[in-house]
Amino acid sequence: MKDVVAPDMFDCRDAYVGALEELAAADARIVAVVNDSVGSSKLGKFRDRFPARLINVGIAEQNMVGVGAGLANGGKIPFVSGAACFLTARAMEQIKVDCAYSQANVKLCGISSGVAYGELGATHHSIEDVAWLRAIDKLTVIVPSDPWETAEAIKAAAAHAGPVFVRISRMPVPALARGEDAVFTIGKAELLRDGGDVAILANGTLVHRALAAAALLAGEGIEARVVNMATVSPLDGDAVLAAAGTGAIVTAEEGLVTGGLGGAVAEHCARHRPVPMRMLGFPGFLPTGSASWLMEHFGLTAEGIADAARELVAGKG
Repeated sequence: MKDVVAPDMFDCRDAYVGALEELAAADARIVAVVNDSVGSSKLGKFRDRFPARLINVGIAEQNMVGVGAGLANGGKIPFVSGAACFLTARAMEQIKVDCAYSQANVKLCGISSGVAYGELGATHHSIEDVAWLRAIDKLTVIVPSDPWETAEAIKAAAAHAGPVFVRISRMPVPALARGEDAVFTIGKAELLRDGGDVAILANGTLVHRALAAAALLAGEGIEARVVNMATVSPLDGDAVLAAAGTGAIVTAEEGLVTGGLGGAVAEHCARHRPVPMRMLGFPGFLPTGSASWLMEHFGLTAEGIADAARELVAGKG
């Protein structure tokens, strides 16, 4: 049975294409390159509005990234879109060499990331992508948390000189409460809630769950610091050290438990300020099931995050 979308939940792909159309209207250098995924990338309106600026290469991800790099070398700003599982796994060499090593101004957009395609099984789960791409030098990696941050990340990616990967989920998420003066900056974390007992660092679809976990903990007298770590590379080291100041860190991400956000935070803490940690994510190849079932089964829920925080706080005593 598929997940039911509540009316106050949003698909970040809509924010992505909205921002891309806005950018394209203002800058003729913006082009879209897709791998037979106009529908799943929601680029139909972009194609209708800018028919000469959408290139569909078919099911050929390696070629798609190479085309994007060529367009960038010709002065365009290509947004290369495809299902995250195929964009990253099939075109890793091109991402590494044509984009990162060559510093081509390509914007890679991994659509339907994580376990959004849960029912289609392991071939369509994209849980290793952040770990893979974080290991590539000079490649910016962003995992937005909600529609506003997705749109702002796309705009920031367009303005950034160099290759960027933006991980865009189709899993419904709520819009986070922010002030009108909120600003998204590549490489800067976002403090969503202060607290001194434990820190929860999350990104993507886990951010709103981290906030819900903090609310549960507050009812028990535990004050959790919640930080949105949208940029995984480059990592905001100052934000990590501030989180370490609580004495314990929980990381939560919709991806492999090793190598992604948790790995990045653990590496930084090991070098500068070791603290007890719990890293929440997926352990490896996953069973087939809906996204919501997979998240619940592996403890990527508000209660699961709160349990990890409780364990750390109890250990501090």
